[in-house]
Amino acid sequence: MAIDGPQLPVGTQVVLRAARPDDAGGTAQRGATGRIDGATADGRYEVRLADGRSTTARRDQLSLRTAYQDEAIGVEAPDGDRLVRERTIYAAVVGSRAFGLDTDTSDTDTRGVYVAPTEAFWSLAKPPTHVEGPEPEWFSREVERFCELALKANPNLLEVLHSPLVVTRTPLGDELLELRPAFLSQLAYQTYSGYVLSQFKKLEADFRRDGAPKWKHVMHLIRLLLSARTLLAEGVLVVDVGPHRDRLLAVKAGALPWDEVERWRLDLHEQLDDALRTSVLPPTPEVGKVDAWLGSVRRRSIAEA
Repeated sequence: MAIDGPQLPVGTQVVLRAARPDDAGGTAQRGATGRIDGATADGRYEVRLADGRSTTARRDQLSLRTAYQDEAIGVEAPDGDRLVRERTIYAAVVGSRAFGLDTDTSDTDTRGVYVAPTEAFWSLAKPPTHVEGPEPEWFSREVERFCELALKANPNLLEVLHSPLVVTRTPLGDELLELRPAFLSQLAYQTYSGYVLSQFKKLEADFRRDGAPKWKHVMHLIRLLLSARTLLAEGVLVVDVGPHRDRLLAVKAGALPWDEVERWRLDLHEQLDDALRTSVLPPTPEVGKVDAWLGSVRRRSIAEA
């Protein structure tokens, strides 16, 4: 598996696919490991080997260290792009366009769910748990990994299921959407609130150091708190920000003083605590229900093969 695609950043661990002359007048053997140390003017990579020597290599003469042994024994995972193209059961637009916060320059971010064939899991070469692409700004997860993260109340995954902008929906996708209530639980309090608290500490450090935080990030953290408040209080995940759009965009533009944003955040945290005490959501999600559905998906895949 040669390294193709995006440029390799400095520090990437690689393995030589072919012997190469080193900087000590010797030879770096095929299979030698090292790290990317830079690039030459003719497009080759400078590789600092594990023993301190250096060599250069073209991109097709390098493998990622984590993939080299799989390549050596002929283990190659199924084509992720093909899985996404042929076996996506559900996909939706997320991000600013789904939140109602888009502008003329906003990207269209799409997140999908695909189902790998059951027999693919019986091979040494397991199907990928996620795939970037094949379209720009498109990211997909295999259904099992998607369910696992959504059951843990991962905000990004829950928002995929509740996006108003659906791109693809098959009959299996309909079944997944019917399961949406099973994923919702009071675990959202920890995932949403905990993430916002940790990120605001970093933003406060940015504010002290630079005089301004990353306002777009601040906006999305406030948006998460608004969403979590409604989710805990009403048992409904609302993705579109609705009447909060103008104030959130003012945060993004840096038009609100930091102190005002901080007061808004703290007030939302307090409302979140109140909502948790009387939440209509169950303490934990309906894992058994989701697991039973996943099992049925795997069995049906065998029957269709």
